[in-house]
Amino acid sequence: MIQIAMIEDDTEMAELIGEFLAKHNIQVTNYDTPSLGLSALKVKSFDLLILDLSLPDMDGLEVCRLVRQSSDIPIIISSARSDMSDKNACFYMGADDYMPKPYESQELLLRIHSILRRYKKEPIEVTKKEIFECSVERQEVRKNGELIYLTNAEFEIMAYFIKRSGFALSREEIITNVDSINYESSVKSIDVMIGRLRLKIEEDPKKPHHIISLRGIGYKLINE
Repeated sequence: MIQIAMIEDDTEMAELIGEFLAKHNIQVTNYDTPSLGLSALKVKSFDLLILDLSLPDMDGLEVCRLVRQSSDIPIIISSARSDMSDKNACFYMGADDYMPKPYESQELLLRIHSILRRYKKEPIEVTKKEIFECSVERQEVRKNGELIYLTNAEFEIMAYFIKRSGFALSREEIITNVDSINYESSVKSIDVMIGRLRLKIEEDPKKPHHIISLRGIGYKLINE
């Protein structure tokens, strides 16, 4: 399994990235302060480092400089800072790639594979392509590259399913995390909307293979 260190103080974001990459044989260990991350890099072996720039106590550029003094580990900078001087400084300090936030998890996966191929000069196991892809910016969900036409509520539910693909989701969790659904909505209304989604994404809505029901729990999206 590929081992990645992450230095990111947004722990929620780090957790979501870790959950996504875990499905692709990549284990992420996040450190929410530079000191913890730098200490870990001295005693543990990692294949790659994902480094945020805006960190508590120490700027990410300085962290990058310190890491590169003693290690040739591949470094991907992940930052909301878009100033060209920051980007130039990152590459000057020895970073291998720069990803402006926000970014798609799938793009991060592709860049990780690309960088590790260059460093290790060996093929990396090809992982299964996800069937459903979501672009929040374009308000689009695609199945195997084909656009699915959804209402706003259907899009938000499907986007949340994709974000949490492989995890069991209760109806209450869906209601809580989908803005277009009124919190007072009944769990029955969720079942109705899931039925409508199945009509649009399943080959046979009566025998769903993608959005499956979990008795006594809720639903789960199978995205491969």
